[in-house]
Amino acid sequence: MLEKRSLLGWQWILVSSIAVLCSIFHLSLGYFGILESLRMRAAHLGFLLPLAFLLYPASKKSPTGRFTWTDFIWCIASAFGFIYVGFLEYDRLVSRAIYVDPLNVIDIIIAVLLLVCTFEATRRTVGLPLVIVAAVALIYALFGNLIPGSFGHTGYSFSWIMEHLSLTTEGIFGIPVGASATFVFLFVLFGNFLQSSGAGQFFIDLAYAAAGRTRGGPAKMAVLSSALMGTVSGTAVGNVVTTGSYTIPLMKRVGYPPYFAGAVESAASTGGQIMPPIMGAAAFILAEFLGVPYLKVAAAAAIPAVLYFLSVGFMVDFEAQKRGLKGLPASELPSVAKILKKDGHLSLPLVVIVVMLVGGFTPYMAGFASIISVVVVSFLRVHTRLNIRSTLTALNIGAQGAIVIAVTCAVAGIVIGCASLTGVAVKFAALILNLAGGKLYLALPLIMIASLLLGMGLPTTAAYVMVAALAVPALVEMGVIPMAAHLFAFYFACISAITPPVAIAAYAGAGLAGAPAMQTGWESVRLAAAGFIVPYMFVYGPQLLLIGEWWRIIIASGTAFIGCYALAAAITGWLKRPTLLWERVLLIIAALILIAPFDYFSFLGVVFLGSVYLFQSIFPSHYPQQT
Repeated sequence: MLEKRSLLGWQWILVSSIAVLCSIFHLSLGYFGILESLRMRAAHLGFLLPLAFLLYPASKKSPTGRFTWTDFIWCIASAFGFIYVGFLEYDRLVSRAIYVDPLNVIDIIIAVLLLVCTFEATRRTVGLPLVIVAAVALIYALFGNLIPGSFGHTGYSFSWIMEHLSLTTEGIFGIPVGASATFVFLFVLFGNFLQSSGAGQFFIDLAYAAAGRTRGGPAKMAVLSSALMGTVSGTAVGNVVTTGSYTIPLMKRVGYPPYFAGAVESAASTGGQIMPPIMGAAAFILAEFLGVPYLKVAAAAAIPAVLYFLSVGFMVDFEAQKRGLKGLPASELPSVAKILKKDGHLSLPLVVIVVMLVGGFTPYMAGFASIISVVVVSFLRVHTRLNIRSTLTALNIGAQGAIVIAVTCAVAGIVIGCASLTGVAVKFAALILNLAGGKLYLALPLIMIASLLLGMGLPTTAAYVMVAALAVPALVEMGVIPMAAHLFAFYFACISAITPPVAIAAYAGAGLAGAPAMQTGWESVRLAAAGFIVPYMFVYGPQLLLIGEWWRIIIASGTAFIGCYALAAAITGWLKRPTLLWERVLLIIAALILIAPFDYFSFLGVVFLGSVYLFQSIFPSHYPQQT
């Protein structure tokens, strides 16, 4: 992936104008109502995909301060393709009998043009890995009939494949772009409006005041601020850069080594993608795949998200005890009450979103209303007031921030389209079932590895979509609840952001901390250890997804929380003091018993944890305390 250009002069005005118009277009549909599926998705991509050619250079040798005439030609060609499908020939294309009425030559040329433009935009914005995956899928659709055995298919004509992928809602204009064109775009825009109003700094200041004076305070600030920022950000790297530039220097100041400071911020920020009410973009697509309201997905993700952040918080606290670290002086910290009085109104738009979603409004309507609420709420204080310039900036940056998501969704649609046409998803699911021998405990690690591997080279959205299309059906066939199966893939696609060797969030944290990237990455994995276990927890115990009887949900949640505490103690080697080998083993056993949904064995896990805690309380000086 190449760095985005920093344009100047008339080129900046042109790109910014298109981006602002794109945002206004989506906002207007929030008020007047969305368009028909194909037209809506074509208009969405017709704004954003051409911008990719103007903002992202074709190669490292391309100019970074201006776009070239070649880029402009790509821009015009892609825009014309989407206008052709969504407006010029829309009525004819949607009224004809699909796959029956023949296409004319121009239809086929446009279909090929859209595929080529999507591949090129993906190469520029995301990189080659996703292009290669989509290209393999397309080649399989074209020539898979030549493959002998069960993995071949019956074969389809070139025009049939082009029609399926470019002129229907099964390929480029499929479910991922449908989600991107509606509520994903508005929630990205909402996050930028909140940032423009100062909400990002408010969350950081609030975490600073609440956790700064506690043991190892700056690290806990990182966890808390990343959780708060995650409610509106939804991107791991963006979260690292936003909060890490503030928290990492403070962590280093109180005594944390650079690699640990970068790892704490990376692990915490990665959790932002799984933090309701606004999760990562893939969560909205997950809701579309399942055909359920987004609120149901957000509600199901709530307890696992809390488990994730609590476990990172426990790890940070134990490390602070282990290193004998203190918090920041109270004299340097602001008052929580003063911060809430000054900027607390900036949290009201989050209340608006939750209330509207609970009230039965669509995510699209909730996103629109929340953006309007940001503008209204900003006027409650002079220093947060949005003026014309800041509003235009939010509209501009919001649309530009949605480019990668839109392009990723478009190319992911190609893969899904090829899979639906050829039936390879069913064959892939059968392969997983055969490899696992029909055993769930063997299938889950296979799908975990697939999600992590894809996520190392792809954005979270693309990694999740690929696994959801190809591998998740195998879990469902094994009896896993669809919500749990999809969230399993989604969580590991998110966690791949800190999983070496390609750990983009950890690399961002390492850069801010001035630490080795790989060391920071592996430390991030250690800190987020619970994140690798939580998905198994809710597959075997769906009570953690708020599915089941209320008393079982309470018991499962309580034992899971205690289990995360035991796991953090086991990994760090510290509870009330350094742990002996037998204590550490007992803590690991306690964690596994408490985390696994074995109702009657949970008591045994509590006994094991309590025994270690009691022993260390009775013999506090078995190991000398570190100072």
